[in-house]
Amino acid sequence: MSTPETSRFVRLRVDLVLEVGDEDAVARAALARIADDGDLSAEEQEPARGAVTGDTAEALAHLVDPFGLVGDVPGVELQQASWSSEEIDYDPDSPQWDLDGDGFDGDGFGDDGFDGDGFDGDGTDEASGAGAAGGGPGERDK
Repeated sequence: MSTPETSRFVRLRVDLVLEVGDEDAVARAALARIADDGDLSAEEQEPARGAVTGDTAEALAHLVDPFGLVGDVPGVELQQASWSSEEIDYDPDSPQWDLDGDGFDGDGFGDDGFDGDGFDGDGTDEASGAGAAGGGPGERDK
């Protein structure tokens, strides 16, 4: 009997629900980040500025950096990351938002649409960032 090999790759999923109390402050911070981004050309900055001033979720996508979550973790190298943001209806009393429960729906996988097959149910690779968000402007890939 052979010992199964273990993967050196780990998928870490993090869901955050943020309450935005000052949309203008978020937009200003995103505009400042865009202005300081040396990787964006002037042509790329203009539509980004328009997007963050008109959409708080888009502004947050410019401000939140998932690379920072693991950048200082010893012994790991980030291979791929994607994230998106969207406005949602949030009810902390709803079972959908039960973070204290086990988060599983009985089939061994979470009830978030990700069933461990690498796809999110619509046939697109959930790790590539081409899932339900459609690769829209609020989504970033490494």
